[in-house]
Amino acid sequence: MQSESKTATAGNNGDKDRSDCFVSLQITASGGVQINLKSKVKALYGDSITALCNEVLQYFGIDNAVLTIEDKGALPFVIMARLEAAIKQLIEPDKEFLPEAITENNYTTLKDRQRFSRLYLPGNTPSLMINAGIHKPHAIILDLEDAVAFTKKHEARFLVRNALRSIDFMGVERMVRINQIPLGLDDLDFIIPHQVHVVLVPKCESAQQLHQVNNRILEIQQKTKQHSTVWLMPIIESALGVIRAYEIATAADNVVAMAIGLEDYTADLGVNRTAAGTESLFARSQVVNACKAAGIQPIDSVFSDVSDMEALKQNVLQSKALGFEGMGCIHPRQIGVIHENFAPDDEEIAKAKRIVLAFDEATEKGLGVVSLGTKMIDAPVVKRALRTITLAVAAGKLNEGWKREIQQ
Repeated sequence: MQSESKTATAGNNGDKDRSDCFVSLQITASGGVQINLKSKVKALYGDSITALCNEVLQYFGIDNAVLTIEDKGALPFVIMARLEAAIKQLIEPDKEFLPEAITENNYTTLKDRQRFSRLYLPGNTPSLMINAGIHKPHAIILDLEDAVAFTKKHEARFLVRNALRSIDFMGVERMVRINQIPLGLDDLDFIIPHQVHVVLVPKCESAQQLHQVNNRILEIQQKTKQHSTVWLMPIIESALGVIRAYEIATAADNVVAMAIGLEDYTADLGVNRTAAGTESLFARSQVVNACKAAGIQPIDSVFSDVSDMEALKQNVLQSKALGFEGMGCIHPRQIGVIHENFAPDDEEIAKAKRIVLAFDEATEKGLGVVSLGTKMIDAPVVKRALRTITLAVAAGKLNEGWKREIQQ
């Protein structure tokens, strides 16, 4: 135990902070536990908040302390995370106080899952996490890296861990962006045992970094006796990362996608990011080609202007034309535009239907060659057409029974 006079704090108490709390904890030599609660809902929930805090303190063997809580509507999992983060600044118990994991999050995701959109959520801001699933992104990203101030990274780990266990994300894929290696390796202890689907590895510049991540994941899973697959998505954000894109894309079997981060990439080049994007065309093309060669999904950078939906649409169409299969987003209002424009359009769907029907007809006739009109169709073309049909069905642009409808 550290000095009894030291006070530890955790949480947020700004004027705009909601669904959060700020805790101040001092461990004392005597006097028992004193809890000072400031909350607008104290009359309704004061007793339950106090009881929860007493339970956490007793769990960690703290019998004498002064705890002050400024509550702004924090849910129990947030209070638990904030208090544990404060406690572990003062003492170092080798155990965690975990909320019960909800059954709604007991699902896995596939390697080729559709990933048009990934909604970034700051890892130290609970108000943005709680209802994120209702916006129906294909994935949510609990961000421990750039969205969290350096002085808050320790406490954000506890909040992200508890969020993974406590929030119903309504079937979306759960991702966590860890910090840059090697700091990010310590983040894995907080997320791997708690049903994370994909780990985003920022500023990735070598296959070795992904090997380090996988080795730590294996250690954690062996320790916790959990062996569910955890996917990796490296993010390319530097000139060196671009040059090594294929090496990174093929580093491990659990790499499902590779993203590019253009803010850091253009900073590394020493140039400004522009709307035209000529300064990043080489890098984006390099990432797309590396992903296609490796058989994984290329994911484009975020579009930062959350008010200009027409510009976002044009950005998505350009991204799709380059071969990207999704992009990040920083506001829920961007999700619909991203989904609509990454999905196959009417012309793409019509062409894919013709190819699939021609393939089915050739198969039924036992033909070794598939043709559409005067053109021969090879296996990669058929595979791409089937992928287009799958995406169109998932996007609601095509009925699963479309072949039967045509035959009737």
